Formats: sequence, C-alpha cells, structure tokens
Amino acid sequence: MNASRLARRIGTRARWALLGFGAAVALAATVGVFGVRGTSAEYAALDRPSWAPPGWLFGPVWTLLYVLIALAGWLAWGRVGFGAAFWAWAVQLVLNAAWTPLFFAARRYGSAFAEIVVMWLAIALTVLLFARVSRPAALLMLPYWAWVTFAAALNFAIWQLNS
Repeated sequence: MNASRLARRIGTRARWALLGFGAAVALAATVGVFGVRGTSAEYAALDRPSWAPPGWLFGPVWTLLYVLIALAGWLAWGRVGFGAAFWAWAVQLVLNAAWTPLFFAARRYGSAFAEIVVMWLAIALTVLLFARVSRPAALLMLPYWAWVTFAAALNFAIWQLNS
C-alpha cells in the first residue's frame, strides 16, 4: 500500500473514531437532558447558596464541556488506543451520565454528592493518564474537572441547605 493511500485510510479511521467519541458524549448528554426534564421549577425552588449560577447557564457550559471531553478522549485514543486512559475516560463519562438523574430526577442530593466525588476522582485519574500520552488531551479535560469541582461544591451546599 502506498503512503498516500495509507494516510487516507488512517484519516478515515480517525474521522470515524471522532464521530464515535462524539456519539458517546452525546449519549451521556442525552441522559442528562432526560434527567433534568421538567425539573427547572424544582431547581428554582431549592434553597441554593448565593453563588449558585442561574439555571440557564448549565446548558451552554455543558455543551462546551462535552465537546472538549469528546476531543480529549479522541486525542488520547489516537495515541494509545483502547488502553487504561480510554477506560478511565469511559468510566468518568458513565459517572457523568449517572449524576444528573440522581440529583435532579431522584432528588437524592446526598447520594449525588457521593457520586460526584467518585466522578471527580475518575476525572483526576483520566487527566493523569491523558497527561502521560497526550498533553493536549489532558489540557482539554481541565475545564471539565474545574466545573465538576464547582458542581460538587454546589451539590454539597444544596444538599446541606435542603436536608
């Protein structure tokens, strides 16, 4: 196989992989969307700390973060394939999808806080493993990790204020 044909084949594979990472993240986001359906009035009625952002901010922030998460996973996968870094990424994504229904639909604020702590640790592991294989992938995960840190503090405050 000549070099240009090989480059095209790898390019096609990489594009399909990016679509796969995007689809995985879109699935997690979809679970989140269904987890918050019809809960905006309940969220607004909760006792929240003064530093809680308005409800409308979550959608745009998560949209951007999900794009970064997909790109980060794809970049790391492109370097090492389906190794430990990929599985850490997959675990944190599953935990991400589970948190929203737990917090909003089930209104289990304490359980959601415990879950988000585990998710935070999974993101930390993902960043660490990504840093070993792709610095850009690790850097793309940092805004997400920062937002989940903030979300964990907000989750804890809401749990305490509404217990």
